[in-house]
Amino acid sequence: MESRPWHRHYDDGVPADLSFRDITLPGLLSEAVERFGDRPAIRFFNARLTYRELKAEVDRCATALAGLGVERGTRVAIQLPNTPQMVIAYYATLSLGGVAVPTNPLYTGREMQHQWSDAGCSVAVVADFIFARTIEPMRERLQIEHYLVASLPEYLRFPLSWLAPLKLKRADPPLVAAVTPGPGVHRFRDLIRRTEPRPPQPRLDIDELATLLYTGGTTGLSKGAMLTHRNLSFNAQQVAAWTPPSLIEPGKEVLLTALPLFHSYGLTVCMNFGIAIAAELVLVPNPRDIPAIVGTIAKHRVTLAPAVPAMFNAINQHPGIEKLDLSSIKVCNSGSAPLPVEVLQRFEQLTGGKITEGFGLTETSPVTHSNPVLGTRKIGSIGVPVANTDARIVDIEDGITDVPPGGEGELILRGPQVMQAYWNKQEETDETIRNGWLYTGDLAVMDEDGFFFIVGRKKDMILCSGYNVYPDEIDRVLMAHPSILEAGTIGIPDERRGETVKSFVVLAPGAQLTAEEVIAYCRDNLAAYKVPREVAFRQELPKSTVLKILRRELRAQEIAKGGGPDGEPSVPS
Repeated sequence: MESRPWHRHYDDGVPADLSFRDITLPGLLSEAVERFGDRPAIRFFNARLTYRELKAEVDRCATALAGLGVERGTRVAIQLPNTPQMVIAYYATLSLGGVAVPTNPLYTGREMQHQWSDAGCSVAVVADFIFARTIEPMRERLQIEHYLVASLPEYLRFPLSWLAPLKLKRADPPLVAAVTPGPGVHRFRDLIRRTEPRPPQPRLDIDELATLLYTGGTTGLSKGAMLTHRNLSFNAQQVAAWTPPSLIEPGKEVLLTALPLFHSYGLTVCMNFGIAIAAELVLVPNPRDIPAIVGTIAKHRVTLAPAVPAMFNAINQHPGIEKLDLSSIKVCNSGSAPLPVEVLQRFEQLTGGKITEGFGLTETSPVTHSNPVLGTRKIGSIGVPVANTDARIVDIEDGITDVPPGGEGELILRGPQVMQAYWNKQEETDETIRNGWLYTGDLAVMDEDGFFFIVGRKKDMILCSGYNVYPDEIDRVLMAHPSILEAGTIGIPDERRGETVKSFVVLAPGAQLTAEEVIAYCRDNLAAYKVPREVAFRQELPKSTVLKILRRELRAQEIAKGGGPDGEPSVPS
């Protein structure tokens, strides 16, 4: 078998061997300004910044940060939803040679303290409501010398600049708060406005550390993936090169930016890729606000829409969606979870656009795989490795022997987007990166054409009477049922089988289904040992900030409650 059969399936005009440009992320922004300075760069409700205006704000912010001691190697925490300040602070930090540490705005104080302490952050850019609610009570325990405190409405224009604070104060919890400036506390926009755009201009090396992106910590404390300018810039270039030139026009695209920018998917596929092609980034601060997302697509004529399956599914179910004109959409990326074929087909019928399902990891900047946009597309697969990326399926036990096409094994990866290491965690690094290959922990299959299919996570795998059962496969089958909106499957202890399968199901609006009917449906579509022995109905399932179903929370709830959660219909087969 040829070593890289996937190259045969690349779209016309998509190179198998990409000639990368050694350009840093701030260099991509400067290039966009030179070519498209007067084109819109950021849209946030009624706020609008051109590329030239964005660069001026970045330079002012960089000058201010330098005055607070930020220099090459300084770690700067950025804890903001998708707002202009997030983009400005990120690029300002990198332009000084600093290291950006994006932080989830939903983090508790404990999670925040771990991440900032582990990274050694000395400066933080945070939202005012986070500062007032979470940081102020524990400020003495955080080793942050300076805070830049941003307010969500501060870039809005009248009348929203006047109306938004009133609405945000009434939110539960409030999304705006009064913060008094003082020693070590600075209002973001006030500081930017009074600062001349005269930042230091260090000569950046493309192999310098740019970002510490923390993994979710599903098996313990989260770890910081060390991503250089090369990792992130090259991955943005890989994403840009994947879409055929006939479908992308630099300086003309409108990119839905609803995926959280503190997450690797949003960081690269929305922000860095968007700036690389000088797209207009339409920021949506809440990825769960489907009415806002739908309205944004229709109003601003979005052409590129990266999202996750739960978002596509929710858009499909949005009341009155058939009456809206979403025909501006050309290409969508889908990642983070399996995309049910029915969801894909429905969305493409509504919009006329094309969804390309792909794959990536925080440790790989993140994109490694995607289905071709115009050519062969295999529904249910993550596609093929993107340019300059190698992938193998190896034996689960020895981690070395290649598994033949059609066989299950661990997916390992190699490419310019692979992280350097985990921050200050040599043992974990040595376990994950071996002989130049990154071991993903994902169980996968490669077919004869070089298309890859994820079948589950090594740690999620359920062992039933000696058989390997993969929750992703069961969830895909369940979500293919017309009455099931979402599904999450876990393994639970079983004295006889070791583990047995339990599925949590959310029904579609108005649908009715019994546990017995769900189990019977699974018997028709799955081998007997894979069929759930218990089914529990839920109003909703726990999800991450990028709307990935959190099986670890389902397992934790199951353990805490000693079995089926109280009050849920749960029927053993």
